[in-house]
Amino acid sequence: MRLNAISNLTSGGKPVYLCASAPEAGTVGERAARFAAAAGFDGSRTALLLVPDADGAIECALMGLGRDATPLDAGRLARMLPEGDWRIDGDVENPALAALSFVLASYSFDRYRKKHKQKARLVLPDSVDGAAIRRQAEAVFLARDLINTPTNDLGPAQLEDAIRAVAANYKADVDCVVGDDLLKRNFPMVHAVGRASASAPRIVDLTWGNRDHPKVTLVGKGVCFDSGGLNVKPGDSMTLMKKDMGGAASTLALAQMIMAAKLPVRLRLIVPAVENAISGNAFRPGDVLQSRKGITVEIGNTDAEGRLILGDALAWGDEEAPALMLDMATLTGAARVALGPDLPGLFTDDETLAGELASASAKVCDPMWRLPLWPGYKKGLSSEVADISHIGKGGFGGAITAALFLQRFVEKARSWAHLDLYAWVNAEKPHAPVGGDPQGIRAIHEVIAARYPA
Repeated sequence: MRLNAISNLTSGGKPVYLCASAPEAGTVGERAARFAAAAGFDGSRTALLLVPDADGAIECALMGLGRDATPLDAGRLARMLPEGDWRIDGDVENPALAALSFVLASYSFDRYRKKHKQKARLVLPDSVDGAAIRRQAEAVFLARDLINTPTNDLGPAQLEDAIRAVAANYKADVDCVVGDDLLKRNFPMVHAVGRASASAPRIVDLTWGNRDHPKVTLVGKGVCFDSGGLNVKPGDSMTLMKKDMGGAASTLALAQMIMAAKLPVRLRLIVPAVENAISGNAFRPGDVLQSRKGITVEIGNTDAEGRLILGDALAWGDEEAPALMLDMATLTGAARVALGPDLPGLFTDDETLAGELASASAKVCDPMWRLPLWPGYKKGLSSEVADISHIGKGGFGGAITAALFLQRFVEKARSWAHLDLYAWVNAEKPHAPVGGDPQGIRAIHEVIAARYPA
């Protein structure tokens, strides 16, 4: 993994000060304070001031935070500072998050172009757990690489390869069911969604850890490209559909964090990996599909395929009654209309889990927002020909009806949560460039690590 933004030094480096206003001499030193005043530096957001010493070399740097700053704003330093080793100095609210944001901001996707050279390097402070920073950054970089890779190089088979590569690093076991074997092993909805593609559908099952430890099961939506199927998407809506496996990338990254931290859990990762393509054998609106759980499902729109493959995967994971089961998926446009791209929608009927995730989300600056599993909308999933319709009626509350559909496939798990995420950054953030990005994984890891400490 590319962690070029972390310096090999354990101390030293030029100081850089984070300033929300004009700095005082007692904070940054007399020379720097005088120079800042002469230059008109007032701590405005995005401002960077390089302060020279008596010989004209750089003595220190000042970066403006402006108002409403968060610890992740320190990430801008990775792209703004000149080459060299730097340390974040002064009164920093959260040194660990500031350091993490610096490292995360150094990411670039270089598979198809000249390699990006990271110039500024961060000397990690003694108060920060460097191993934890590396684990988190490596996981985020893994997910970003997978989401950013186009489908011609990351179809269902290549997604399976990526899971196997992570499993090999941590001596995890992997089972995979491919193509028509999905029907033999009772994954009919995964097969139906993916059978029209030249790349065979599959479901990948990674297991790791002591069988006697609490079972934690992650399920990630792995639609490597979504054309919409026979309900074909408009061209503009298809542009970013390489990211429709963002749930799979996020859960794989989270699984890697858990394994790297050696948390005492029996981890299971289930990824149904398909391409929702168009051909003569594609599934159709009006079809009635069997499901692993035995529920018959009427198809209302083939562009709502993610919940179908998740239904089979959740039912499989639910059969062993895990202590905790979470699924992550780029599932609905309705969640984006309600919450925008930055906030994954969280659905759970476990009040304790909801509270833990909310607290962890705020603590590590990894936002999510709870939406209701409103039972009054269940009637919108009724069907006259099957046990359930897979989309709601009327066009309202689409993220909620999708979550209610998934809930039908979860019965034995002691606790379950569903995250409806975007997995993409449209405009550069201090800690993230434009492109793929996992959402919620740092907060979820915080909760799992607190429940099951190493």
